[in-house]
Amino acid sequence: MKDIKDMKEKDFVLGIDMGGTNTEFAVVNARGEIIGRDSIPTVGHKDIYDFVSCLKGAVDALLERTGTNGCIRAIGVGAPCANQYTGCIEAATDLPWDSPIPLASLLERAFSLPTSITNDANAAAAGEMAYGHARGLKNFIMITLGTGVGSGIVCDGHLLSGSRGFAGELGHVLVRGNGDRLCGCGRYDCLETYCSAKGIVRTAKEMLGNSDMDSELRSVPEESLSAKTICEAAQRGDVIAKDVYEFTGKILGEACANFAAFTDPEAYIIFGGVAKAGDLIVEPMRQAMERNMLHLYKDRVEILFSSLKDAEAALLGASALAWDMPEI
Repeated sequence: MKDIKDMKEKDFVLGIDMGGTNTEFAVVNARGEIIGRDSIPTVGHKDIYDFVSCLKGAVDALLERTGTNGCIRAIGVGAPCANQYTGCIEAATDLPWDSPIPLASLLERAFSLPTSITNDANAAAAGEMAYGHARGLKNFIMITLGTGVGSGIVCDGHLLSGSRGFAGELGHVLVRGNGDRLCGCGRYDCLETYCSAKGIVRTAKEMLGNSDMDSELRSVPEESLSAKTICEAAQRGDVIAKDVYEFTGKILGEACANFAAFTDPEAYIIFGGVAKAGDLIVEPMRQAMERNMLHLYKDRVEILFSSLKDAEAALLGASALAWDMPEI
């Protein structure tokens, strides 16, 4: 890597990952290398203006430490419920300020830099396309499996945004069920209620309640049961834990068979804590997807794991947005 002192202006971008608890930010070069990073609490500020002021001070200190003052081309932000058209965060339940939050314009004013914002899953898709396994792919769907289920859809080389910037909420597509899994969105039986970390825990509790089979999960206090503990039990051969991931993968695969008809993707790229289960979830997902796939798409869609590191994915995804921004 070139010495930072020899870099010309505009060789870097600033990526910001705004979460409900903390906001992380990083200086990133065009190869997706993080030059420096830091964070501030998202909570605890009297209003959004106080938050932006605190962020500006922390970013300025980072630029000073990394020697990149005057070298930032643009800012990219990943945030919950972010509308890239308006530059606002709309109805984000995890943020403490009144909606809409005009974050893009506030950051542009504070930093005098062009700023683009998008939601978290779209940022992950942008990062994968710029720096990860999706480099060179023009049609893929990024599925983030964590506390919820998110997705970013890339079609013909373009990230789909929709009329208000909220396209790609595949986690809230309704799937088969008994109509008894209430989703955070207020509806029942969304994909998220089955394939998120919370959904996996619910499936495990149901399977344990409906069976007398021995399982190490029975010794785990209910409040401590998590997707991680279930995954670890499955990896040790626990039958019920393995059945939980078999069922989860099947639901996800059936949904992906339907999603293929939307955009004719080359690949699904999965990311997030639940994806760490690896073949436990991917093999039943693959089998169910192919079993239910329209013949036009059979054996043509890959399932790949994201190549981005968990700790860096959101920052790299946000930074990827900035390279396409025109300079002010």
